[in-house]
Amino acid sequence: MPGVIESLIADTSDFLESKAELLKLKAIDRASETVSTLISRLTIFVMVIIFLISINIGIALILGEWLGKAYYGFLIVAGLYGIAGLVLFAFRNRWLKRPFYRLMIEKLLNNEDK
Repeated sequence: MPGVIESLIADTSDFLESKAELLKLKAIDRASETVSTLISRLTIFVMVIIFLISINIGIALILGEWLGKAYYGFLIVAGLYGIAGLVLFAFRNRWLKRPFYRLMIEKLLNNEDK
């Protein structure tokens, strides 16, 4: 009988070690998936920002040419961004904070098996 108890204790110990290792690997998988998703989205975001900056410079130059002074175009574009920034600031929780919060929770708590 003592051999059976020792075997049971050894098996339980092995099971707990395996379970801990599995939990560790799942946590690493979720973290790496979350980070890779955020990096890919950040890369796309940077590319979109570069595109938008280029377009805005072009629009500012065209407006400046139409108005006779280049800086007028840049002032108009900057004013539009100032207004957009105020609107974004007013709705920052609804438009920025909550969606990113939900994305992180969704990625970190994703329980689907692959």
